[in-house]
Amino acid sequence: MQTLEQLQKQLVDFIWNEEVGAYPKWKQALVQALRIAFLVIRDLFDGQLTLRAMGLVYTTLLSLVPFIAISFSVLKGFGVHNQIEPMLLNFLAPLEQRGVEITNRIIEFVNNMKAGVLGSVGLVLLLYTAVSLLQKIERSFNYLWHVSEGRPFAQRVSEYISVILIGPVLIFTALGITASIASIALIQQLMEIEAIGVIFETASRFIPYVLVIVAFTFVYMLVPNTKVYFKSAFVGGLVAGVLWQTAGWIFASFVINSTNYIAIYTVFASLIIFMIWLYVSWLILLVGCGISFYYQNPEHRRLHGRIILLSSRLKEKLSIAIMAQVATLYYEKQPPSSTQQLASQFGVGAEACTKVVDALLDAKLLMKTADEPPGLIPAYAPEVMLLNDIVNAVRAVGETSSLNPLAIESPEHVHQIYERLEQGVQNSLHNLTVKDMISASLQSKSNNFNSNVENQVDDNIVRKLTNP
Repeated sequence: MQTLEQLQKQLVDFIWNEEVGAYPKWKQALVQALRIAFLVIRDLFDGQLTLRAMGLVYTTLLSLVPFIAISFSVLKGFGVHNQIEPMLLNFLAPLEQRGVEITNRIIEFVNNMKAGVLGSVGLVLLLYTAVSLLQKIERSFNYLWHVSEGRPFAQRVSEYISVILIGPVLIFTALGITASIASIALIQQLMEIEAIGVIFETASRFIPYVLVIVAFTFVYMLVPNTKVYFKSAFVGGLVAGVLWQTAGWIFASFVINSTNYIAIYTVFASLIIFMIWLYVSWLILLVGCGISFYYQNPEHRRLHGRIILLSSRLKEKLSIAIMAQVATLYYEKQPPSSTQQLASQFGVGAEACTKVVDALLDAKLLMKTADEPPGLIPAYAPEVMLLNDIVNAVRAVGETSSLNPLAIESPEHVHQIYERLEQGVQNSLHNLTVKDMISASLQSKSNNFNSNVENQVDDNIVRKLTNP
């Protein structure tokens, strides 16, 4: 009889060590789905997802009332502010009677907020608290998408305020249109027909799933500071939406059977149950975001962890390759490549490429354009940019003024060997510039272009002579 460890090893071998290309299509899809599930579960056990979910719970508790208050004031101008309470009740439905109690308290807090009482400083703090929730969500999503940079401050503020002010209007407009369609006389007459009525009743049970999946899909597309394709966002939204609705049923049964839990915590029971449901909701949202990332980036589906450790040789070669490509596009007057495009071109992960690009940016050898996503261009003329400077930039990553090769106390003979090693690296490049490195490639392309033009001219001459 096989032991648990043997079964585990066979499962890992099936997912990671087998040649997937020879499998039938359905089996390939199964293996890829198992890989994504394995990676998401691994990320959960690493602890970062749970920590970020707990951080979002804390921020939500601080931001929920201000966020709803701002949305309430905007919706009031459209006359649909009374729809906030039903929406909260729907979100807190798994909490049963506790959800009703929490909803009433939140609405009570919102109604008590008055601009005249708060004053200008209070309104600014109210807006800041609401914006901080969106900022925290973006940072968590950027972490899952391996994005090291957030949006620029001005863009972040404008987009966040747009979400706070316009988002609720769009949501309730969509809900209103749905309700209006359901109340049309023709639709009601059709529902009176037994067969059609059964279809509508069955479909209505799936409407909560559809709405949640659509909402999650748009969140996964819009929040991360990177390009997320609709298909990837939809896959994550589909899994997260089903998980969220299913978790709601499970949580509702937990609340019903939690009399002992409520007896222990008495007046704090509602708050604790609310925090647990928030935690579960945020965790599911982050899990769906991770699924979207792994679905869109197959190169990140690997057995080892997300921490990328680059050897010195790999960093040196990758830095030279990046500068060569950037300079070539610069001289050919072609659009600059982004970090993601360079990673795809060289067959390395985006995170590994980002580490090297960041080192070159810090050394003022590269600059970013204002495009979206930003392209990379030389920081100064490639004909005076030394290859020594490029290699030294990536070799010095992680060094500080107090921790560097010269700060290490070592015997004189060790220091001499190190100096010979450094001198060998410098002499091997011998003041070569980036322009020197790519000149042969540029000349070859120029010759090929001239040759093609000459051949085209010769063909035209022959065609004219043979067809006077």
